[in-house]
Amino acid sequence: MSANGNSRTTRNTVRRSIVAAAALPLLVGALASCGYGSNAKDESADKKAPVAADAKKLSADEVRVGYFPNLTHATALIGVKDGLIQKELGGTTLKPQTFNAGPSEIEALNGGSLDIGFIGPSPSINAYVKSKGKNLRIISGSASGGVKLVVNPDKIKTLDDLKGKRIATPQKGNTQDVALLNWIAEKGWKVDPESGKGDVSVVRTDNKVTPDAFKSGSIDGAWVPEPTASKLVAQGGSVLLDETSLWPDKKFVITNVIVSQKFLAEHPDVVEAVLTGTVKTNEWINANPDKAKASANEALKALGGKALDAKVIDPAWPSIAITNDPLAATLKTQSEWAVKAELIKQPDLAGIYDLKLLNKVLKAAGKPEVSDAGLGVK
Repeated sequence: MSANGNSRTTRNTVRRSIVAAAALPLLVGALASCGYGSNAKDESADKKAPVAADAKKLSADEVRVGYFPNLTHATALIGVKDGLIQKELGGTTLKPQTFNAGPSEIEALNGGSLDIGFIGPSPSINAYVKSKGKNLRIISGSASGGVKLVVNPDKIKTLDDLKGKRIATPQKGNTQDVALLNWIAEKGWKVDPESGKGDVSVVRTDNKVTPDAFKSGSIDGAWVPEPTASKLVAQGGSVLLDETSLWPDKKFVITNVIVSQKFLAEHPDVVEAVLTGTVKTNEWINANPDKAKASANEALKALGGKALDAKVIDPAWPSIAITNDPLAATLKTQSEWAVKAELIKQPDLAGIYDLKLLNKVLKAAGKPEVSDAGLGVK
């Protein structure tokens, strides 16, 4: 785990020509056509930090926050479980909800049953473009990295060996799916993005099923986020490529914090309080990586009934960098790659970010402000 998610350490820039990692699906129709889906689980009845009787309520009685039971959403897992976000909200009640897919979280945000969400870059952009910039804003970063290409070492020893093999991604059109499609295109190979058929067979498989598919031999590898990647390694898989190695500064956005534009306009004090909580949570995570890993695993156990085995979480945890920075330049680059790959027409992303409240919180905490890469609301 990075000791400082906001650090600006300079590293040598790797050739962008080989970068496919996390290239955005940005298939605007994918929200409806790809069969995503899982209903949100309302965690409000579960154990959570109590609201002090004398705590001052902000402008809203409650704030509904959505996230995935996933290590790349560690800020939410820990911030909710340990009461770090609720503490900043005072008398305003935090009502957490968990989701298993980005589109279902976006549907909740659009339908008015969710106010703030932790989510990946792909559904954020899809939703923003589809609504013509009217439904959400990205207000913070949360995590970088944590995506790997894991393969059967008996069948695949080099990247060139992927040709003719069956490689899984989580969903048709999701971030890792298009990452692989774009990487394949950069290799000069051909794959139909709809069917997944071509020089490499791209097999869309839910992350919950991927380990069994890998174990049975029905797939030869997978381009997946943590902890799925480490689950495959625990089954004998080998990490052939860590996505961070392909990026300048070894950083790219994997999780954003988004907000309903309506809620942001009506309750900026509540949004600021949540951001104060996430910034303090991120600071604690980066200062206490071992304790944070344990806390995240406890949260996963509470949500799913089972903690991750040490042989899975121990290698997965340090590959995810927790950060306040939304790494907006990487999202912009991902969008450009998607256009270049002719996956979408040029999207208008102007105004997708509103980092004013985050930068206010960061400044108050003595931390450097972050950039919106020219995509901020005017």
